[in-house]
Amino acid sequence: MAEGQIEFDSLLLNLLNTNNDIRTKSESTFDNIPVERRIVYLLNTVGNNGNSDEVRQLGAVLLRRVISGDFEHFFPKLNSESQAQLKNQLLLTVQQDLSPQLRKKVCDAASELARNLIDEDGNNHWPEFLKFLFDCASSQNTVYKEASLQMFTAVPGIFGNQQNRYLEVIRQMLLQSLQDPTNLNVRLAAVRATTAFLLAHEKEHNIQKHLADCLPPLLQVLQQSLEQQNEDFVLKSFIDLAESCPRFLRSQLDPLLQICLKIISETKMTDSWRQLALEVIVTLSETAPAMMRKLASKHIAQLVPLIFNMMIDLEEEENWAFSDETLDDDNDSNPVVGESAVDRLACALGGKVMLPLVVNILPTMLTSADWKHRYAGLMAIAAVGEGCHRHMEASLPEIVDGILPYLQDPHPRVRFAVCNALGQMSTDFAPTFEKKFHDKVLPGLLMILENSAFPRVQAHAGAALVNFFEDCPKSIVTLYLEKIISTLEGVLSCKFKELVEKGTKLVLEQVVVTLSSVADSAEEKFVQYYDRFMPCLKYIIENANTEELRLLRGKTIECVSLIGLAVGQEKFVTDASDVMNMLLKTQTDENTIREDDPQLSYMISAWARICKILGKQFEPYLPCVMGPVLKAASLKPEIALLDSEDMKVVEGDDDWQFVSLGEQQNFGIRTVGLEEKATACQMLVCYARELKEGFSAYTEEVVKLMVPLLRFYFHDGVRTAAAECLPYLLECARIRGGDYLAEMWRYICPELLKSVDSEPEKEVLSEHMHALAKCIEVLGRGCLSEEHMAELLKVLDKSLKDHFERAQERQEKRKDEDYDEIVEEELLDEDDEDVYILSKVADILHSLFITHKQDFLPCFDHLLQHFVRLLGHDRSWADQQWAICVFDDVIEHGGSACVKYQQYFLKPMLDALASPNPEVRQAAAYGFGVMGQFAGEGFAKTCAGTICHLSNFNRF
Repeated sequence: MAEGQIEFDSLLLNLLNTNNDIRTKSESTFDNIPVERRIVYLLNTVGNNGNSDEVRQLGAVLLRRVISGDFEHFFPKLNSESQAQLKNQLLLTVQQDLSPQLRKKVCDAASELARNLIDEDGNNHWPEFLKFLFDCASSQNTVYKEASLQMFTAVPGIFGNQQNRYLEVIRQMLLQSLQDPTNLNVRLAAVRATTAFLLAHEKEHNIQKHLADCLPPLLQVLQQSLEQQNEDFVLKSFIDLAESCPRFLRSQLDPLLQICLKIISETKMTDSWRQLALEVIVTLSETAPAMMRKLASKHIAQLVPLIFNMMIDLEEEENWAFSDETLDDDNDSNPVVGESAVDRLACALGGKVMLPLVVNILPTMLTSADWKHRYAGLMAIAAVGEGCHRHMEASLPEIVDGILPYLQDPHPRVRFAVCNALGQMSTDFAPTFEKKFHDKVLPGLLMILENSAFPRVQAHAGAALVNFFEDCPKSIVTLYLEKIISTLEGVLSCKFKELVEKGTKLVLEQVVVTLSSVADSAEEKFVQYYDRFMPCLKYIIENANTEELRLLRGKTIECVSLIGLAVGQEKFVTDASDVMNMLLKTQTDENTIREDDPQLSYMISAWARICKILGKQFEPYLPCVMGPVLKAASLKPEIALLDSEDMKVVEGDDDWQFVSLGEQQNFGIRTVGLEEKATACQMLVCYARELKEGFSAYTEEVVKLMVPLLRFYFHDGVRTAAAECLPYLLECARIRGGDYLAEMWRYICPELLKSVDSEPEKEVLSEHMHALAKCIEVLGRGCLSEEHMAELLKVLDKSLKDHFERAQERQEKRKDEDYDEIVEEELLDEDDEDVYILSKVADILHSLFITHKQDFLPCFDHLLQHFVRLLGHDRSWADQQWAICVFDDVIEHGGSACVKYQQYFLKPMLDALASPNPEVRQAAAYGFGVMGQFAGEGFAKTCAGTICHLSNFNRF
C-alpha cells in the first residue's frame, strides 16, 4: 500500500505537469484506478504533510470531486470502519497546520461528504460533523472559526430536519462571527456563511426575520471592505441578497443605499466596485419595486445623475465612425452599464418615478458643448422608452422635435445616438410613432443613409429604418416607397462597388437587411421594384463564397426569400428554382457548410419561406433540405453541473449560461446553436403545415424528434414549436392510414399531457394547450383512452384550482404595505395571463364537446364545480365570460341532456344579458341562441323570455 501511495503521489505531480502528453496520460491512469482505492489514496495524500502544498491541494480538489460525483457508487461499498476513517481523517486534517488555500479545499471536501450524508428525509448521518462545526465556531482559534464558517457556507442545509431546533444557535454563531472583534477574515467568512444560509431559505420569511439582527453587522463588514477595497465579494453578497431576499434588506435599506451611492459617486474608486454598487440598487428595484418606490425615492433621485456621469465616461476613438465592423460594446464599460441601468430602472420602477428624473437632466446633456453629454442624453432617451411607455407617449411630439436636429450634429457618434433613439422609439411606441412622425423621421433617416462619409453611422440609420418598417402600416410605407427604393438602390450600388474595390461590407450587409424589411412591409406593392434588385441579390448569393462574406451571403439569402414572400408565387417562381439550386449547392459542395456558419440559420429560414411561396411545388426539394434542418433541430446542447471552484474557470465565457442550484452547485448550458435549433424546429412546423400529405414521409422521424422537445426547458421557442407541430403532423400522417395515425397518437398523447401538466411558462403552456385541443379536433371522437381522459381531467382540474389560488394570492398582494397603483397594473397583467390560460382550458373542453357531444358530460361533471364558481358575482367579468362559454358548449353539444345543469347556468346567463361588459353579454346571447336550437322544448319558454333582453342589445 505504501508503495502504491508513493506512485499515486507521483501521478498527482504529473497531473500538474505543463506537458500535455504527460498530463493526458496521467489523467487516463488516474481515471482507471478503482474509486474505492482512489478515495484512500487521495485521503492519504491530503493528510500527509510531507507532500507539497500544491499536491495536497490537488488531492483535496480531486477528493471532493470523487465524493460529489461517485458517492453512491463507493461509499455504501466501504465497511463501517473505512467510512468512519474517511470522516475522521477529513476532520483531523482540517485541524492541521495548513495553508489557507489548502484548508479551504479540505473544508470543501468535508462539506461535500456531509452534504451526501443527509438523506432524503433530512436525517443527518454524520452527527460528529455538526459537533465539530460548533466546536470550531466557539473556539478561540480564529483559524478554526473561519474553517467552521467555510464549511457551513458550503452546506448551509447541514442541520437537515433538525434545523428549527438549532435556528437560534445558528443565529448566535453567525451574529458573533460577524461581530468578531479580532479578525477580519472571520467576519468576511461570516458574510459568506450568512448569505449562503439566507439564500438557501429565500422563500422562508420566518427564518429571514429571525436573522434580521445580522443585517447591521453585515453592513458594517461591507463598510470595512469598502475602506480596504480588497474584497468585493461582500458587495456581491448584497447583490445576491437583493436578488433572492430583497425584503430581508428592508430594515436597513437607507444605510445600504447610502453606502452604494457613495461608492458610485467616488470616481477614484475602481469601475468594477462602482458597477457592483449600482447593481445592488438596480437589482433591488427589479425584485422589490414597490418597496423601492415607497422607501427609496430620494435615493433614486440621487442615483440618476450619477448614472449619467457613468454614461459620459467615453473615449474619443479616431476611427470609430469609419470602422467596417460593428464590434460588440464592452459590457463592462461604464457607459454600457449605465445605459443598461437606466433601461432596467425604468422597466422596474415605471415612468412615474423615472421619467421626470431623466427629463430634468436631458436639457443640460443635450445642449452641452461636449459631444459625450449629447450622446449620453440621446442614448438615455432610447433606454427609458420601454419602461416609461405610458407616461412618455404623451410627450413624444416634443421629444421627436427635440432630437431630430441632432441628425445634423457635427459629431458622428451623436448622429449614431439619435438614429439609435429613433429606431428604439419606433419599436417601443409602434405603431403610434410611425403614424404620427413618419413625415419627419423617414426623411431624416434616409438622409443619414445616403451619407457615405461615416459608414458606421450610415449602417445604424439602416438599422433604425428596419425598426421603423417593422410595424409601419403599409399605407404609410407606400407614400415613401419610391424615395425609399431610390435611396436603397443607390446605396446598394455604391456599396457593392466598394466591396469589390476595398472589401468593405458593413453598410452593404445592413442595406440588404433594410431592403428585406421594406419588402416585408410593402408586400405586393414591391412587385414593381422586384426586377431592380433581384439580379444583384442573386449575384451576391452565387459569388459571395469566401469566409469573410458568409454573413453578407446569409443576409442576402434572407432578403431574397422575404422579397419572394412579399411579391408572391407568380412573380417569384421564375427565380425560385435558381435560388434553391444555389442554396442547395452550398450543401452539396465538397466543403459542406459548417454548423457554426452564419449562413445556416438564414438558409433554413429561407427554405421555409420558399416552401410557403411554392406550396406543393416545393416537395421535390424536401430530400435535400430536410437533412440540414433535422440536424439543426436535433442539436443537443452541452450541459454541465459545476461547483463554485469549477465556475471560476468558465466565468466570463459568453457561450455559457449558468443557474445557481444552491449549496455551491451551478447548472450550466452552452447556448451556442440554441437559436438555430429553435429556428429549425419552427421551420419543421412550416413544412408540416404547408405541405400536408406531401410531408408524410417525414412524419415519423419528425414526431420522434418533436415529442421529447416538449420538455426542452433550455429554450421556450423550441417547446412552443414542438407543440405547434403536433396537430399538423397528425394531419400529414392521415394519408398513411388509421392504424399508423393511432400509433402516432399513442406516442404523442401521454407526453403532451405531461407537458401541459408541468410547463412552467404561461406563454408556452398556452401553446401546449392549444396544440392538445387541435389534436383532439383532428382525431375526433374516442381519441382519448379511459386512462388518458382521466389524466386530462386531472390536469384541467389542477389548472382551474391554480387559477383560483393565484387570484387569491393577488388579493393578498393588494394588502401589502408597499402596494401602489403600479403594483395594481402588474397584478392586472398577471390576471390577464391567467385568463388567457383559462381561455385555453375552455378551448380544450370545446374540442371535447364538439367531438364527443353529450357523451362527454359525465367527464365534465368532474370539473363542474369550478365553472359554477367562475359564474359567481364575486368573480371578474373575464371569469364569468369563459364560464358562460363553457356552458354554451354544454348546451350546444349536450342537447336536451343539458337540462340537468340549468340550475347552475340559467340565472347567471339571464343576469349576464344585462352585464355592462360586451364580451359577457355576447357569450350569454350566444348561449340562448344555441339553447333555442339544441336544448329542446323544455327551454322554449325561457328562450322566448329573453327576446326582449336581446332586442335591447343595441342600446349598449
